[in-house]
Amino acid sequence: MAYNAIVVPNYNNMAKNLTKREQDYSKWYNELVVKADLAENSAVRGCMVIKPYGYAIWEKMQAELDKMFKATGHQNAYFPLFVPKSLFEAEEKNAEGFAKECAVVTHYRLQNDPENPGKLRVDPKAKLEEELVVRPTSEAVIWNTYKGWIQSYRDLPILINQWANVVRWEMRTRLFLRTAEFLWQEGHTAHATKQEALDEAKQMNQVYADFVQNFMAIPVIQGTKTESERFAGAEETYCIEALMQDGKALQAGTSHFLGQNFAKAFDVKFMTSEGTQDHVWATSWGVSTRLMGALIMTHSDDNGLVLPPNLAPYQVVIVPIYKSEEQLQAISTVAQNIMESLRVNNISVKYDNRTTQRPGAKFAQHELQGVPIRIAIGPKDLENKTVELARRDTLTKENVPMAGLAERIGQMLTTVQESLYNKAVEFREHHITPVDTFDEFKAVLASKGGFVSAHWDGTKETEQQIKDLTKATIRCIPLDFEVEEGHCVFSGAPSRGRVLFAKAY
Repeated sequence: MAYNAIVVPNYNNMAKNLTKREQDYSKWYNELVVKADLAENSAVRGCMVIKPYGYAIWEKMQAELDKMFKATGHQNAYFPLFVPKSLFEAEEKNAEGFAKECAVVTHYRLQNDPENPGKLRVDPKAKLEEELVVRPTSEAVIWNTYKGWIQSYRDLPILINQWANVVRWEMRTRLFLRTAEFLWQEGHTAHATKQEALDEAKQMNQVYADFVQNFMAIPVIQGTKTESERFAGAEETYCIEALMQDGKALQAGTSHFLGQNFAKAFDVKFMTSEGTQDHVWATSWGVSTRLMGALIMTHSDDNGLVLPPNLAPYQVVIVPIYKSEEQLQAISTVAQNIMESLRVNNISVKYDNRTTQRPGAKFAQHELQGVPIRIAIGPKDLENKTVELARRDTLTKENVPMAGLAERIGQMLTTVQESLYNKAVEFREHHITPVDTFDEFKAVLASKGGFVSAHWDGTKETEQQIKDLTKATIRCIPLDFEVEEGHCVFSGAPSRGRVLFAKAY
């Protein structure tokens, strides 16, 4: 079969026309998300369509995280999208923290508009007795539910996770990083003691760190948030912070110790083993499709997406190079054998035998979409019993024997995963800069970016003034915080140690 002269889409041109990172990082990111077929803007302002290739990556993230949640004793459930306004208001700090981002349902029916035939309008008689908040987070509806589930210490702990969508009415949006609607998981747990809840919050933050480092190949710093940066309604927020290639930080996940705040707001009490009544202790924790943005910005380059093998929709792609139907059939037989040997070794593989695109266009597409390893097979390869292996992360190629190919590729995938992580670690370590004066602080932010390690006097006022002047926020107080007597980089007041500042997404 001859090649079809019509090639749609032209991935060669897509890759060549991608804006360079150093030229305009934001534009590069936006173009890459669209051109790599990950997502696109929808007809609804601020919302996105996650396309099959992008959703396949999210599904792999979801599957691995779900295993980790269940391995730590959690179960999945599902709670309503709509939250009665009175429930949402019950925990004041939480309600106040999310109020400006809430979408609210006020009516339940449309009707024909008599003044505009063919158009619809809200039925004024169908106004809800109580307005419904479209969940920005689910603490309110979940804790109202838990009230009916918990009577005794024997009912505890409750370890629940849900995979869901939430709505936060963002005014300035960017695909994956900040959208009005996004996908996430949110864990909500109830415990008999404060210590048990604290242990849970710390454990789940560690789960997130393990996932991001081992599967996404992104190093993270674990820490706690300042009071100003905590989740609304939390007594402590644990976090993992990552660094993107443009020197900005990204909060990759958070886990919150909620104390008894929600239990008191919803009057969730239990009979203790001593026979007394007490409010339960709570946590919540979550990661979202924002992780897709982190994945893209940590590893990708001017040629497109670079995916760590542990999360690639397929780890290997095989591209046949042929001129005749007879050659294609011979290559396909070999390709089938290779695929079987790879799959036996738990390596995901795709055979790209489309006749609508030439090999060059296929190479460009798979490079743009970040497939970790590409195998090219032509007639001469069949004669020599070799294949061409190409690594996406290094853009290097080599001819290797077909014998022992599965083992070689398995080792190469491990090398790619480790290499991406080590490269990201090296970049981050180079971009953690200690400073002792505010002039140094501003100079590092302007010229180098990254995390700025500086003394802070512990006050909200100083934190806010630094943010107003530089747009840098305290990303976290590292868990390995070391006492180091010094003076605040801004106020000069005494400080007991350094915290990490950065500009952030």
